[in-house]
Amino acid sequence: MNLRIVLCLLLGYFAISHATVSFAADRVESTKVKRKQLTSVGKPSTAKAIRKKSASKQLVERRPLRPSEGQLAGLHRTDDPLDLRSSVALVVDQDTDEVLFEKNTQAVLPIASITKLMTALVTVEAGLPLDEVIEVERSDRTIDRVRSWLNPGVKITRGQALQLALMSSENHAAHLLGRTYPGGPGAFVEAMNARAQMVGMNDSRFADPTGLSPENRSSPADLVKLVKAAYEHQTIREYSVSHEMTLPVGKRVVRYGNTNRLTANPDWDIGLQKTGYISAAGRCLVMQAVIEGQRVVMVLLDSVGKYSRIGDAQRIRDWLEARKLRRTD
Repeated sequence: MNLRIVLCLLLGYFAISHATVSFAADRVESTKVKRKQLTSVGKPSTAKAIRKKSASKQLVERRPLRPSEGQLAGLHRTDDPLDLRSSVALVVDQDTDEVLFEKNTQAVLPIASITKLMTALVTVEAGLPLDEVIEVERSDRTIDRVRSWLNPGVKITRGQALQLALMSSENHAAHLLGRTYPGGPGAFVEAMNARAQMVGMNDSRFADPTGLSPENRSSPADLVKLVKAAYEHQTIREYSVSHEMTLPVGKRVVRYGNTNRLTANPDWDIGLQKTGYISAAGRCLVMQAVIEGQRVVMVLLDSVGKYSRIGDAQRIRDWLEARKLRRTD
């Protein structure tokens, strides 16, 4: 009888031990699975942390952009028959100076990288050799935080810097042009303002060769004069509308494209163009183009939306084509 009791106790002990081991193994495996799932999802280990991160991300995404000067002045509330997204617009016949379309043309606003047209004009008219090799220095890289392949020590020709500034709106290239001008950046800015006065740009002021400063300001009528003056130089015309450029930088070959995608559109006949953007200026665009046999200069300032200035240019072109058709009927 005692032997049976002992055997029963032993069997019960082994059963409980087995169950305990199995339960412990299950808990270990379950813990491993949970840890694996958390690792695959990310670092947050609690739902509360995940919700907090998601809410923070949404807050950043919804943060409003800094308004432009045109927006602060209420220029975007001005209606126009073409429903343009640009708050300022001026279209002029290049040959007769006839105003074909206008909107808020009294405004004097920051012009961002449209400034580089004056940079090009001063560079070309100074007669500086475009094949001269100039070297990028550290000061050329401290003007903005945008990534650039033009690192200190890189050597390019003045012509290459000019093309990069006009075609790709390369700020470091534009600064390089100003720094290597006889007398340095200060003399270059003085030359920019002197040339503006010669052209009759009385509403304009230039502060640097890149356009990054909001102190580079102009009016639509003045920019028409700038486009017409720059158009007289074949080099500026060709560089501004070139589609792409490859540049060996160290062990790499870097490909640069045009900031204005209309230059690659065969439906457009563009002779000169320049884009621009800083937050104070909004999206800007100036162009010389032939539309239905008519040479026109187009100025669009303070546009809202990355591609809105391109859309506005297309609307203006469609309107001019329809206008021409009505006159011939």
